[in-house]
Amino acid sequence: MKRIFTLLLLSFASALFAAQKPNIIFIMADDLGYSELGSYGQKKIKTPHLDQLAREGMRFTANYCGNAVCAPSRCVLMTGKHPGHAIVRSNKSMKPEGQFPIPASEVTIGELLQKEGYVTGAFGKWGLGNVWSEGNPTKQGFNRFFGYNCQAHAHSYYPATLWSDNELYKLNNKPPVPGHASLPKGADANDPRSYDIFKGQDYAPDRINDRALAFVKKNKDRPFFLYYPTVIPHVALHVPDEELKPYLAQKWNDPPFTRAKGYGYTPHFTPRAAYAAMISRVDRYIGNVLKLVKELGLEKNTIVVFTSDNGTTHLKLEVDYDFFESVKPLRGLKGSLYEGGVRVPLIVKWPGKVKAGSTSDYRTGFEDWMPTLLDLINAKTKAPTTIDGISIAPTLLGAAQPPRAFLYREFTGYGGQQAVWMGPWKGVRQNLLRKSNKTPLKIQLFNLKTDTAEAKDVAAQHPEVVTQIRRHMEAQHTPSKIFPIPAID
Repeated sequence: MKRIFTLLLLSFASALFAAQKPNIIFIMADDLGYSELGSYGQKKIKTPHLDQLAREGMRFTANYCGNAVCAPSRCVLMTGKHPGHAIVRSNKSMKPEGQFPIPASEVTIGELLQKEGYVTGAFGKWGLGNVWSEGNPTKQGFNRFFGYNCQAHAHSYYPATLWSDNELYKLNNKPPVPGHASLPKGADANDPRSYDIFKGQDYAPDRINDRALAFVKKNKDRPFFLYYPTVIPHVALHVPDEELKPYLAQKWNDPPFTRAKGYGYTPHFTPRAAYAAMISRVDRYIGNVLKLVKELGLEKNTIVVFTSDNGTTHLKLEVDYDFFESVKPLRGLKGSLYEGGVRVPLIVKWPGKVKAGSTSDYRTGFEDWMPTLLDLINAKTKAPTTIDGISIAPTLLGAAQPPRAFLYREFTGYGGQQAVWMGPWKGVRQNLLRKSNKTPLKIQLFNLKTDTAEAKDVAAQHPEVVTQIRRHMEAQHTPSKIFPIPAID
């Protein structure tokens, strides 16, 4: 009897300890630019819930996503390895659908949190391996998955199906709306009714938000990790009409996107209004999550993180980044290792732990979230020794933290690029996919403290800094047969 009582007591103590661990909600927008939230200076697009989150948490001004496009950025987040060591270093489609998978040998943040007693769920866009591969999210540390497995599939917000774990979930879109299509021959591009064929009935992000809320409700009595990589605001410009109304009332000069040259995603009669409406829509979804957490009495024991997977898209006819000043005052867009392609919003809230209304210029990267979350739940020693990230828990909790020695990025897309941040300095090297390396590989050097826009290359004035940056570029790059960079491999 004494033994049974002891076992029951230990079981109760273990359950009580687990209940005390903070819940974690990690929300990641898709292609949201540095300046597209009100709390980051946006004037035209309304984001009240995320602005409130910034008032209640810490806002970072020097946060860097994992890479300049979707899949490699997510790989850095999931594995804690920067792009010079990560498996996935660019977008690479696989048949019949999905992207190049992270292998079973990789340890993900989901797996580590599962070992710490968390139930884990991913809702939105995965992009790291199709259902039949080792990269399947249910094989990579997530108890529950609902959404798009494949990035290409996610170009439509009115598809025929989504994935619910490893089963297809049918949506009521008859017919489904493709992500890439043109106006029918002979259609009047100046008639708004011509664009009705790109409107569906069952908006996939609504279903994803519903399932994310259900996950929170179901697991309210145990520690949970909600990973919410929303597909918004990645084009195509698909958004329900009711969300458009406030922006149509603005009466912007908003010429149609007609896809006249056959390039881009689906046409839209008012693309500026549509893009703004999509961001407001995802802001509302996030508001739904935060409201539920508060109603369930979980707010004080929940860490909330919001960020974006990369900067604003470069498809100007669809997303007018100049009109919205989407990355102002930065240079570059999605696909670039200049600041606008990889510096993205980061807001963190944890009531009573993270100072409300605070701002930090500490330089952070996606690889930091694995060690940081483990640190915040008192499991710091469980972080793999092979990762590149550092814990930013001291910064979040208001303690002094030494600046990181450097931050490294490489990208095999868009011509091949490398970048190193080191103190106020940033070095950028481009055109690395060329097979001949007879011509010296030029490094541009910028002082971000005085030149946030990366307008003036000062490499000639600081050769010693360029030498240090070159050494980091050489040391941090591990050649990949799958994602080669010919000029430096």
